[in-house]
Amino acid sequence: MEKDKSIAEIKHLVVFNKKEIRRTLHNNEWWFVIEDIVAALTDSVQPAGYIKDMRRRDPELAQGWGQIATPLSIETLGGKQKLNCANTEGIFRIIQSIPSPKAEPFKRWLAKVGYERVQEIEDPELASKRTRAIYKAKGYDDAWIEKRMRSIAIREELTDEWKDRRVGEDREYAILTAEISKAAFGMTPNEYKDFKGLGRQNLRDHMNDLELIFSMLGEAATTEITINKDAQGFDQSKDCAQEGGTIAGNARRDLEQKTGKRVSTRENYLLKRPDKKRLEN
Repeated sequence: MEKDKSIAEIKHLVVFNKKEIRRTLHNNEWWFVIEDIVAALTDSVQPAGYIKDMRRRDPELAQGWGQIATPLSIETLGGKQKLNCANTEGIFRIIQSIPSPKAEPFKRWLAKVGYERVQEIEDPELASKRTRAIYKAKGYDDAWIEKRMRSIAIREELTDEWKDRRVGEDREYAILTAEISKAAFGMTPNEYKDFKGLGRQNLRDHMNDLELIFSMLGEAATTEITINKDAQGFDQSKDCAQEGGTIAGNARRDLEQKTGKRVSTRENYLLKRPDKKRLEN
């Protein structure tokens, strides 16, 4: 797997026989991109066409396609797009229509991936340990990893509040996150990535300690303000996001004034390691 994959991408990308298969969490289980599955099992260069032919050959599959295939947001080179995905049960049904010698080992592989998710649900600490191991393998030090793990937890607490307060996922989450970032750093996440010269990489995986700390402050403050005001819906949550981000922004500017140094830096974290070890981003 390429080293420029972000941790978020790694967690949502699995490999079968050197074929990358994208996945996403939906209703607390993994859902896999159907075209990726077909490509992995058939070596087809046009999996979309193969799927159309497969549905024509299998009327029962075609009839139940609406229950098997669900369009979900998936990260692509062009940004997030809605792609047809299926859970483990749905993928097993699709495999029945694919005459491939790879089917049996793929079933075992898929069952293992699904079982790992069940393990993580039963013991959330396993997911945390796996994420830590990935960061460690990429060369991050323990102190940074602890901050990053805490930032993930704070982010989850905030999105849980948004979900409970009738904020729509994906697009509205992105807008609210941009409001926090703009108030905290003077840049939206996309502008921040451009500032650092990043492409598809996860922005926070390339933040230094202070950048992570002020990101956490903005989101933690937003969570507290949201709860205190009992904000409901997108508009009220947006006001809270601006206020929470402003708290982090004021603290950042105060520190910058006292130190004479900017908190935001164009450097990527891995290129600023004390030992100057140059790892790929």
